[in-house]
Amino acid sequence: MTVFIKKGDAPLSVRQATKRGMAHVEAELVQAGARTGDQELLRVIPQENLPARLLDVVTALGHVSYEAFALGWEADNLINGANNLFNHQLAAYRSAQARLARYRPAVGRPEVTKERQVFDELGNPLFHEATGEPLMETVVVQVAIAPIPMEIDQPVYDEATGEQTGSIMVPNQDTELDDEERAAAQKVIDQTPEEVIQFADLDAEATA
Repeated sequence: MTVFIKKGDAPLSVRQATKRGMAHVEAELVQAGARTGDQELLRVIPQENLPARLLDVVTALGHVSYEAFALGWEADNLINGANNLFNHQLAAYRSAQARLARYRPAVGRPEVTKERQVFDELGNPLFHEATGEPLMETVVVQVAIAPIPMEIDQPVYDEATGEQTGSIMVPNQDTELDDEERAAAQKVIDQTPEEVIQFADLDAEATA
């Protein structure tokens, strides 16, 4: 009866998992022949006092009593809620990792190149006529990005005339935003449970 799993399902809140679980219970009751209001009757009437029609509903549910059915659902719902919380934490952890992996605008990013063999238009590898060595070329796999200044020049205007009277150096909002986002991402990582981190690391190794 468990619906949600740790891997491969979209992250949902525990509240959403509970609502979906309740909808699943109601659907099972309808399939078992329950009518509107029967769920409340099954909850309050002792098993031995149930009328034949409601006993048939319990039998169709595949349990010895409605209490057993409800307890099974509650146990599954706890598992579902835990798994969805795990999914939520896993998604947040991966997002935070990706954010920290981005380059810092104040530092910039270097150009990265690599050597690769040259092929002709038919896909055949080319070689040096004299040496027989593979013909290689250098390709850029990461474009360089220059750093941005941590402070920028901001004009100062006269309030009365509107004319510029000078300028002052102020923090660059882009670098400040980067610092704030990186700090928030690091906080997420620091608060992530160890079991989530281990799962993410093992999953990353398996898909590498």
